[in-house]
Amino acid sequence: MNIREKVYQMFILGTAGDGYKKALSDGLGGIIFFTHDIQTPEQFKTLITECKNIAKIPPFLSIDQEGGRVERTENIHNGKKYLSAKYTFEKGLDFLENQTEIMAKELKDYGINLNFAPCIDVNTNPNNPIIGERSYSSNPDDVIKAEKIVSETYRKNGIIPCVKHFPGHGDANADSHMTLPKIDLSLNEMEKTHIKPFRACAKEIEMVMVAHLHCTCFEKDEIPTSLSKNTISYLRSNLGFEGITISDDMIMKGVAKFGDVEAVEMGIKAGLNMFIYRNSEPKTIEIIENIAQKAEKDKELLQNIEKSYEKILQLKNYQG
Repeated sequence: MNIREKVYQMFILGTAGDGYKKALSDGLGGIIFFTHDIQTPEQFKTLITECKNIAKIPPFLSIDQEGGRVERTENIHNGKKYLSAKYTFEKGLDFLENQTEIMAKELKDYGINLNFAPCIDVNTNPNNPIIGERSYSSNPDDVIKAEKIVSETYRKNGIIPCVKHFPGHGDANADSHMTLPKIDLSLNEMEKTHIKPFRACAKEIEMVMVAHLHCTCFEKDEIPTSLSKNTISYLRSNLGFEGITISDDMIMKGVAKFGDVEAVEMGIKAGLNMFIYRNSEPKTIEIIENIAQKAEKDKELLQNIEKSYEKILQLKNYQG
């Protein structure tokens, strides 16, 4: 694999913009599917088969399927929805396991192999505009119980779970789609509550999504955790995580001010292995191509790309 193909492996793109087809043939790491991609089971399976057939390297075929507010299969279900994390957990651990089993089997049947779930944020701020019922509980120990059941259920059904949003979005008072939320808690406070579920699963989980947050315990300057070397080093060194780190959607306003190519470069140097973009428009493809060109001359960038490529292939080969 040449450096350009290794860089392409580090990206998961949406279908909007249609650049994903050429990108898959150039070595794109994966596709993320949204509600607009999923009209009927047959149509969705056909789309997934097409993606597999075009791809130079077997891709991650991914989705955000949590239940409740974040559910991408609603067109197929005719308005009938899975319960969100909070209400599923309130119905008991057996109910949680059963619903996850049904969701996992459905996703597997379509051809999905990666789900950006479970959401293991601890919802400590009742005014949180983005987490709320997406969190299992305001108690970290309950979140830990839920994560274990959900991740294991996905895993045994052949779907990679990805926990999110490290280091914990639960205390935010703003939506990172719109701005960069600030979390002004000490590291001790973060560890007691928000980081606790991530610590509990760090040695087993395959993938961690890093949030666009400004956590003052990691960075005094206004740097998002997704682009912060201090944050990602902590995840690796203090929690012992060895899997893949992936950004939240890079189209979100939480990272917008850092520049398109510059943000990705910062992220790679901070230790991110993969990036999500909800589209595959020409501008997004240009970012990937620019990073590949920069890597030819930047040794640190190149080394981090090589490490990321190894981790990505390792998980793909393990998952089969």
